[in-house]
Amino acid sequence: MQILFRAFLAIYLAHLLTDFVFQTARLVEQKRRGKAAGYLLHGLIHYFSAVIITGFVLRGSMLLPRTHLVILGLTLVHALLDLAKMQLARRHPACDGSLAYISDQLLHFLTVGLAAWLLTPAVPFGEVSSFIQNSRAIPNKFLAVPVIYVGVVFGGGYLIRFLVRSLATGVKSHSQERTSEQLQNAGLYIGWLERFLVVTALLLQSPATVGLILTAKSIARYPEFKSERFAEYFLIGTLLSISIALVGGALLAKLIFGQVRFSG
Repeated sequence: MQILFRAFLAIYLAHLLTDFVFQTARLVEQKRRGKAAGYLLHGLIHYFSAVIITGFVLRGSMLLPRTHLVILGLTLVHALLDLAKMQLARRHPACDGSLAYISDQLLHFLTVGLAAWLLTPAVPFGEVSSFIQNSRAIPNKFLAVPVIYVGVVFGGGYLIRFLVRSLATGVKSHSQERTSEQLQNAGLYIGWLERFLVVTALLLQSPATVGLILTAKSIARYPEFKSERFAEYFLIGTLLSISIALVGGALLAKLIFGQVRFSG
């Protein structure tokens, strides 16, 4: 059971790094244009990331042919899912939104779970369920830290970007100083730092720090609140960002401390 959980966290961390950290805008554009080089490079990054992290977590697994076969199969499925998503977005632009993003990530999550299952001895489903419910018994909790941080900070950022994309377009039409792309990129980078600080504050059991973060962000953007559209964009984006960070911080605190209670 412990090996299964470690394998899942290792492979899923590799997936998160591949999709949200190592994948550049240029690589995404290559995939969008249907260039095979983009999918090949993305697949190689995924394969080597998964092999290296899994080999570090499961000692000796890097030398086993089974590990390479399973991860190679997972990489192929990953690339096919990306290809299907890009083709769907190209033919039906309306489908290129938050729902498609969530569905895509859910499918990746399930395939990672299947790969972890294939890498380890079969475990009854009932035993898996009881193991997950008992957070204190989960081993190697340090692996959950980078998984949640990367998922919340980077994965959450792209989800928010999809959710507020229509608002950002509206802000663009009423702004002469900044383009929509610049606005979204600035919000994306600020959001990364914001969610990192919020999760860290909750992990350090200092929820009051969240208020300071919100105050500092509001002061920095105060001059732009004259625009009603920007105010809506800012408020919705910030609330979504903080909510995702709070969920991630609470989950991490539950895994590490066994409770979600924070001191003031």
